[in-house]
Amino acid sequence: MSSSEKTAFITGAGSGIGEAAALAFASSGVAVAVGDLDIVNAEKVATKITCSGGLAKAFAIDVSCPQSVESAFESAESWYGVNTSILVNSAGIMGVHEFLGYPAELFSKVMAVNVTGAFLCAQRASRNMAKAGVGRIINIASVSAERAGIGRAAYGTSKAALVGLTRQMAMELGPLGITSNAVAPGPVITPLTQASYNAATIDAYESMIPARRLGLLNEITSAIIYLASDDAAYINGVFLPVDGGYLAGGVAKTGKLS
Repeated sequence: MSSSEKTAFITGAGSGIGEAAALAFASSGVAVAVGDLDIVNAEKVATKITCSGGLAKAFAIDVSCPQSVESAFESAESWYGVNTSILVNSAGIMGVHEFLGYPAELFSKVMAVNVTGAFLCAQRASRNMAKAGVGRIINIASVSAERAGIGRAAYGTSKAALVGLTRQMAMELGPLGITSNAVAPGPVITPLTQASYNAATIDAYESMIPARRLGLLNEITSAIIYLASDDAAYINGVFLPVDGGYLAGGVAKTGKLS
């Protein structure tokens, strides 16, 4: 399938990794549905794409609401004129609180957006992908799926659950021609992380990352674009860290080295 025949629905595409993915897909000739709860931001991204000669349209979507998901996908596929062939589940929220005082309602909200939202969108998109016999689903997980962090009881748990969901989808959707993979960004400066990182956080991360720096958005989108490509047809159920070696790292400082 050539890029001009592909369509991508990207959730959380109004900012951060979702926006970067939307721009990257559009630049390769893919028609992009820019999905976001914040329709104003989504429209800004869609306008940026169309002004650069790409094909994009903004769609309001609350990924945690089944009716909103159905409406957004139906509208997007009416606009494409075909079914969605690529889904990027990038919508996500963080919500940082210490464990003992973590509000139950916020925990539920994080899980609803980060896990249930990905499930609902993948389920809706894959029904039509199955009819076509081909599809690509990329879930945006996090290194927090494997490494805990203070204040991330909900976020880390949700990302671990998203990895489990990705593998379940790979098992059940693989026979239908649909691949499901998870990209796990390491520390990357986005609007979401800027709200929770301070100078001490950044210094701590850089000391633990073998690359000794935070990641760039284009380094994350390169992995997303690859997993959505025809070259990745035999890659399914993968948890792919894009983290400068963060998860591979261990003790950063040792005493004497011989």
